[in-house]
Amino acid sequence: MAIAKAAANQRTDPSASTTAVLQSLIRQRILLLDGAYGTAFQGYKLEESEYRGQRFADHHLPLQGNHDVLCLTRPNIVEEVHRSYLDAGSDIICTNTFNATTVAQADFGTENICYEMNHAAAQIAKSSAMHYHTDDKPRFVAGSIGPTNRTASLSPDVSQPGFRNICFDGLVDTYTEAMRGLAAGGADIFLIETVFDTLNAKAAIYAANLVNAELREALPLIVSGTITDASGRTLLGQTCKAFLYSIEHAKPLAVGLNCALGAEQLRP
Repeated sequence: MAIAKAAANQRTDPSASTTAVLQSLIRQRILLLDGAYGTAFQGYKLEESEYRGQRFADHHLPLQGNHDVLCLTRPNIVEEVHRSYLDAGSDIICTNTFNATTVAQADFGTENICYEMNHAAAQIAKSSAMHYHTDDKPRFVAGSIGPTNRTASLSPDVSQPGFRNICFDGLVDTYTEAMRGLAAGGADIFLIETVFDTLNAKAAIYAANLVNAELREALPLIVSGTITDASGRTLLGQTCKAFLYSIEHAKPLAVGLNCALGAEQLRP
């Protein structure tokens, strides 16, 4: 009877917002968010032709290693990875979109399909999540928004400390496009992850606010930073507390750190 009562308490109100449901669940138990995607895809040992598929057979740049494009060329593999984490008990799975921004995809010459990439990734993840979703254990999709491969706070040229190869507004534009695709594809959460530059994160938060203003129901935010050395600081030298103070205005559902140093070194 106690087990049945506990299960009943966890059942979600279908009329409640996603944010309200998540807030209710995290008061009752720890929610599990899935694991790595890059290493999972590497395990398939895919060749260049498998990344290209028919659609990009004649693409002018190599695509091997561009895991995000698999949402369009090998969606079955992306779904397999999602389901492996759902089978393991994940409550939240992330979309395969860590590098699906115009800034990051420019390296592969695929920056013109980022909206489509995010939309397709969210659809794949949502379909997988709904296959496992129950009233007692609802499943959610976090739309992954990576940091891009540029920093708004540092110069890439040590001889020109004032130079920047990306600006705040440029980051807002690239994040906004990605988030619109994620929301349209069915994401339940915006996950701003692997934050090494808090100014990049602030651009992503601003973009999330813009996109949420367009939606009937705003999506909650999760922000995940990355600590780069044993001093417990980000790449730009912020402590965890300073990082938290820098982004708390966004009222995120959760704030965390990724696995950069390993669990034991992150614990302190």
